Amino acid sequence: MGLDDDAREYHREEPPGKIEISTTKSTNTQRDLSLAYSPGVAAPCRDIADDADRAYEYTAKGNLVGVVSNGSAVLGLGDIGAQASKPVMEGKGVLFKRFADIDVFDVELDLEDPESIIETVSAMEPTFGGINLEDIKAPECFEIESRLREEMSVPVFHDDQHGTAIISGAALLNAADIVDKDLEDLNIVFSGAGASAIATARFYVSLGARKENIVMCDSDGVITPDREDINEFKAEFANDVPADTLAEAMEGADVFVGLSIGGLVDQEMVASMADDPIIFAMANPDPEIGYEEAKAARDDTVIMATGRSDYPNQVNNVLGFPFIFRGALDVRATEINEEMKRAAAKALADLARKDVPDAVVKAYGDQPLQYGPEYVIPKPLDPRVLFEVAPAVAQAAMDSGSARSELDTDEYEERLEARLGKSREMMRVVLNKAKSDPKRVALAEGTDEKMIRAAYQLQEQGIAYPVLVGNREKINQTAERLGLDFEPEVADPRNGDWDHYADRLYELRRRKGMTKNEAHELIRRDTNYFASVMVEENDADAMLTGLTHHYPSALRPPLQVIGTAPDADYAAGVYMLTFKNRVIFCADATVNLAPDSDVLAEITKHTAELARRFNIEPRAAMLSYSNFGSVKNEGTRKPRDAVKLLHDDPEVDFDVDGEMQADTAVVEDILEGTYEFSDLDDPANVLVFPNLEAGNIGYKLLQRLGGAEAIGPMLVGMDKPVHVLQRGDEVKDIVNLAGVAVVDAQNE
Repeated sequence: MGLDDDAREYHREEPPGKIEISTTKSTNTQRDLSLAYSPGVAAPCRDIADDADRAYEYTAKGNLVGVVSNGSAVLGLGDIGAQASKPVMEGKGVLFKRFADIDVFDVELDLEDPESIIETVSAMEPTFGGINLEDIKAPECFEIESRLREEMSVPVFHDDQHGTAIISGAALLNAADIVDKDLEDLNIVFSGAGASAIATARFYVSLGARKENIVMCDSDGVITPDREDINEFKAEFANDVPADTLAEAMEGADVFVGLSIGGLVDQEMVASMADDPIIFAMANPDPEIGYEEAKAARDDTVIMATGRSDYPNQVNNVLGFPFIFRGALDVRATEINEEMKRAAAKALADLARKDVPDAVVKAYGDQPLQYGPEYVIPKPLDPRVLFEVAPAVAQAAMDSGSARSELDTDEYEERLEARLGKSREMMRVVLNKAKSDPKRVALAEGTDEKMIRAAYQLQEQGIAYPVLVGNREKINQTAERLGLDFEPEVADPRNGDWDHYADRLYELRRRKGMTKNEAHELIRRDTNYFASVMVEENDADAMLTGLTHHYPSALRPPLQVIGTAPDADYAAGVYMLTFKNRVIFCADATVNLAPDSDVLAEITKHTAELARRFNIEPRAAMLSYSNFGSVKNEGTRKPRDAVKLLHDDPEVDFDVDGEMQADTAVVEDILEGTYEFSDLDDPANVLVFPNLEAGNIGYKLLQRLGGAEAIGPMLVGMDKPVHVLQRGDEVKDIVNLAGVAVVDAQNE
């Protein structure tokens, strides 16, 4: 089955299409329905009649964009009509929702006359917070967008014009930086003179290029002032140059921008360009010249971008419109102006210069992604685009006067984190606490590439003062290879006077069978023992390890050297699982094989303390396969006895009950209906499993089948902050656990 047949099957599968309407409020009871509709809905209607701006408070308008098309210029299909364009407009809605959590109504208008389109779209202003014009042919699209921007007080954006301009503009900023050329000096040649080309040329001028350095070509050749067959929009870029053809125009050019058709450029034309040329061949699906051909045409640096995902530097509009609208909607902007577009391009350019998350690298087949000729713009699946572009656009809207509401950009980033999932929202709480008072964190596996990248992020973001434990020369070489511009603090066990660490290790373990020579050898070769002593001696405030070790072997050195807290006899591993509207802490999932009632009670106390570090008020449930004595044996007795121990403990100031089944613990109707006597007024958010087997199985099922995101394991009960990573964790996991460790150290 070919791609076309796969696409047909994808779209026709029940339910047909790609989008649906879902409710955001409860509709389970008669009261719910009376609030959602008649008679309750009358109250917000009256308020909006008195003050139209209340629509943003009472309705979905503030997060709703209309994607509008008449189907006159659909992708590479041409004028296929409004109805046939609907799958594309639905797809646009999918991208809005997937990348920026913006809702969309797609509106296909069976209209050709620009006046009719302008009148119709303008009349829909009460419905939408913004309008995205799509696939409307030139030159009509210029007039339609211009008039709608004048007549409507919500943002209007024609993505075919400005999307490519903004994304390729970001690429141009970085490409010029890499080849060490100034924008104002670039000689730029365009192949194509449609809506996208003209908008892109205008935007390059807005970024700093000079109009007199731009040569534009259409299918009849170079656009010059003496040509009589050009419209007013093409005439804007008519230039008196000694060239008639595209090939002649490209001689000595610094930049080629292709927004035309495939195969127009050959290797000779590329070879005729200036040193270190920049080539944006963006015709789809076939670029004006192929990636390999352009690269092979010269021996110097060729920075090549296309519209294709199978080559580096894909100019993809999805990097722009969702995040531009996100920022514009969130300050209730009246328009998307030039300042906002420039802010988006510069934010994208800046992001490409930063270290790329592991998840993004994996999504693109583990290909190297590092700022340079093969990586001048971020990848569409990079989740950081939302946090970089939307705040930049919002700030530009406020600075330029187009915003009708103000926001704090720091707080705004936290709101954006919440849109991407509860786990990001929760980690933002912890990372903000960490930044308020950073601590020294020893990264035991300091030569590992992920640890070095994590150290860079921790230092750059002000979360912690990382100390990389390992071979200094190897660490510095790796940091340089990765292009990380920082000087990490390194503790090299094989170079330096660390005898006092060895003596301390010997002192702690000499009655556990360790000799002085063994202590000295362990300090020199085992970075886990080195980092553990570093923390024990207060030379570091916290420690992370486990990335390249099995969990038990990574945990052993800190347990032997640092040990558990004075009020704790046991450590435990806790996972925080985040769902769309709920957070649950699962313990113990990594350490205690068969805990008795005393251990279960202690684990519960430590996990409740951890929950409060995330600003979660704990409600703990001791899990079993029985409910409140329905089965009586040794297995069910342990959680019951643990609850009694906790109830008798004067230091316990949180709700706890059990033993209970898992669904009883988390389903409100069961708690309130069948077991109304329970000490839990609301569903539990701390789940304490009866043994390691159940805990490990339980959290993994919730993660994989329940769609939860897992953060952890977080080690509780230690005398000083220690966290053991899982083998294969990503850089973001290291950064997150380091943030938890810093907050632990602050509490110390």
